[in-house]
Amino acid sequence: MNERWMDHDAGPIIRPYTMTRGRTRPTGTGLDLISIVTRTPAGNVSWVNGLAPEHLRVLGACSVPSSIAEVASESGFPLRVVQVLLGDLRERGLISIRPPATVAQLPQERLLREVLRGLKAL
Repeated sequence: MNERWMDHDAGPIIRPYTMTRGRTRPTGTGLDLISIVTRTPAGNVSWVNGLAPEHLRVLGACSVPSSIAEVASESGFPLRVVQVLLGDLRERGLISIRPPATVAQLPQERLLREVLRGLKAL
């Protein structure tokens, strides 16, 4: 992978705090590792004015709904950097972040067993 911020033999060329302008925490809440990131219609344009290359790279990694951990992996940036950049993109309305499902939102075991029984009956 040819990344301008990383020399695989020597290590990082650009320190992560440089990409986030010294910020270590993302703006807003709901940036759990398994939160789902989705581009908004405003984020689907081919070029968004005023974004740094790092923001564009993270936005590109959000082409399909993905977890924050997947976006970090896809972009190649450290997780904390991705969280800060995602906070910036959310403030600009270019992405939406949906928190992970809670146990209360998951289907009940009884319902899942009925579906399984129905599938076996086919």
